[in-house]
Formats: sequence, structure tokens, C-alpha cells
Amino acid sequence: MSSSTKPNATLSRLYVRPGFLLRRAHQISAAVFEDECRELGLTPAQFGVLTVLKSHPGLGQSSLARALGFDKVTVLRVLRGLESRGFVERAPAPDNRRNVSVALSPAGQAMLAQAQKPAERAYKRLLSPLNKDQQVQLIELLQLLNGELESDARAAFVPPGSD
Repeated sequence: MSSSTKPNATLSRLYVRPGFLLRRAHQISAAVFEDECRELGLTPAQFGVLTVLKSHPGLGQSSLARALGFDKVTVLRVLRGLESRGFVERAPAPDNRRNVSVALSPAGQAMLAQAQKPAERAYKRLLSPLNKDQQVQLIELLQLLNGELESDARAAFVPPGSD
């Protein structure tokens, strides 16, 4: 075996690692979503925030972060971008003025409604290389992986109403 084949074998091992493949799949997923939502200028994280806030208006920033598995810095960055576009409104929480409550503005509700079709196209496009059974299996395997290893995550995932 020549020395020129060793790096290829090393790289081959890297390229089949689940972490590498999951990270790459996430990059592709984000690119597909952003391509489909290009006219709206919406990212997957922004879409997630708008979706959670539609279901849970007035949710606190910390609960919003947990609802999406974001750390506090990430949710703050996403909220600032949405707020600067007039899509969300932040205010002191009525029950505790030290906490911040977040709600969709009318413009945010309109943006979320506009984003439904391109988001659905992105979802279908992302799964298009798989047949229907493989699509179901992929989602089930990802849910199993996430559920079993949740305690190892850097940021907690706690859907609203489950805590």
C-alpha cells in the first residue's frame, strides 16, 4: 500500500462517520430551505421561531430557546433579526418583568403564512432522493437518535407545555 492511499482510507473513515454525515445533511437542509425561501429572506431558524410563536404567543425567550433546542445567544441573535424586520415584538413578561415575552407581529404572521409553501417545497426537495418508506424510516431514526441522546445535547430541547 503506497502512502498516497493512506490519506484516502483515513478520509473515507471520516466521511462515513455519523457526525460528519449529519453535519453535512444539516448544511444541505439549510441551503435547500434558504434557496426555496430566498424571496422571503427567511432562514430555517427564523422559520422555527415564527412557527413556535404562532402556536405559543407571548412565550418567554428562554422557553423559546428550549422549544427549538437553541442556546440563549442563538435565540437572541435570531430574535434581533426578526425584530429588526418587524416580525416579532418583545416586551417584559407580565408575570415577571425580568423575563422577556415574545410574540408575532401582524407582519410576522403574514411572513409565516407566506413561508408555508416554500418551506413545504424545501421539505419535499430535501427528502426527494428517498422513496416514501425511506423518508418515514429516516424521520423515525432521527427521532430515535435525538430522543435517546437528548441528555448529551449542548442546548436543551423542551417543547412548550411539556415542562
